[in-house]
Amino acid sequence: MDGPRGLIVAAARSGAGKTTITSGLIRALARRGRTVQPFKCGPDYLDPAFHEAAAGRPSFNLDSWAMAPATLFDLAHRHGRTADLAVVEGVMGLFDGVAEPGQTARGTTADLAALTGWPVVLVLDVSGQAETAAAVAAGLARYRDDVEMAGVILNRAAGARHVGLIAPGLARAGLTLFGALPSDPTVSLPERHLGLVQAMEQPDLVRRLDAVADTIEASLDLDAIEAAVRPARIGPTRIGPAAPTAGLPPPGQRIAVAQDRAFSFLYPHLLEGWRRSGAQILPFSPLADEAPDAAADVVWLPGGYPELHAGTLAAAGRFAAGVRALAAQSVAVHGECGGYMVLGQGIEDAGGARHAMLGLLNVETSFAKRRLHLGYRRARLLADGVLGAAGEEVAGHEFHYASILSVGDAPFVDCRDSAGAPVAEAGARRGAVSGTFFHAIDRWS
Repeated sequence: MDGPRGLIVAAARSGAGKTTITSGLIRALARRGRTVQPFKCGPDYLDPAFHEAAAGRPSFNLDSWAMAPATLFDLAHRHGRTADLAVVEGVMGLFDGVAEPGQTARGTTADLAALTGWPVVLVLDVSGQAETAAAVAAGLARYRDDVEMAGVILNRAAGARHVGLIAPGLARAGLTLFGALPSDPTVSLPERHLGLVQAMEQPDLVRRLDAVADTIEASLDLDAIEAAVRPARIGPTRIGPAAPTAGLPPPGQRIAVAQDRAFSFLYPHLLEGWRRSGAQILPFSPLADEAPDAAADVVWLPGGYPELHAGTLAAAGRFAAGVRALAAQSVAVHGECGGYMVLGQGIEDAGGARHAMLGLLNVETSFAKRRLHLGYRRARLLADGVLGAAGEEVAGHEFHYASILSVGDAPFVDCRDSAGAPVAEAGARRGAVSGTFFHAIDRWS
């Protein structure tokens, strides 16, 4: 039985324009009347929100490193089969993932292409290049026999003459050229330190996406791109007779989830999985000084950008009183990354000013001296909690620029990186309150 039809938008490197082109392509296909199911390869919270705005339906992560195969195949099959086609945005360069020296990278866009059978549409940033761009595309197309290259989109082309210097080389390599997008800084999406500025922070996002779609319709052969779509090699036989709920089981029956500009980094498959398991999601906004529902049996503070709103959060009295009251009743309270920092004693912002936080964990964090923490995490739980029972393992991802000034609670996890080496991230726990810098993705399998 064939799986859902789709394709994967990939690139030779990060920063080539994948998100803008993927979102614009989704929007252009949707304007043609197609039902498009978006996906994002790898761990990312920002890009799927742009996909959702373009497609009018949620985008889900497909992560071949952190997700159990059953989770990945279930998400791809279940959501993809309800659409005319799936469009997946890749991560980093086509063959870039996690690896130690001398090892082949894992968790790559190419791995997802090989698992699903969906062909790759390669985005090439050709600024500063001519025929060499064709050589790069040819090399990428031949690097792995189990990855099909459908064709190439040239991005940031200087004009027709520039394209004319590249196209013959692509033809000699047997690669289809779907078209070329101009070098136009207005056709882009704004960025900040963790990536793109959040979709919810851009009131003119639909206009921006329509402008990108206009450019794509004028510059690319959409008929040829649609013709390149292929059915996936996934179906019920690969998922198994009783596919599990995607991701982690719900941590409670009534889950109060912080959701606003400061708390938005929560994987869509987790929320969906919790709902499918019968849990009730109770959203609230700390920035609006809303308290979590008093009847909640779990409070979940996702990651996001609390450092950009630290003053507002420090002054949010109803929010603080509500979370503290539930914690005092031994209701489980958990924070991930930014949410973990808000559960702590205080956050020092980039300017060096300290803002008092909830004080439920003995953790102090700072953005005054930025330090990148980035990578997959395999965490063994040291105590029972919202992520599972003591001794169980969870796969996740850590990405932030905060530094820990002090931590005084018991560690929550024993954490390893993708190669199995110990990392400093241990989280913290005090009573029913817990937090981690990593974002949980799935049970480790």
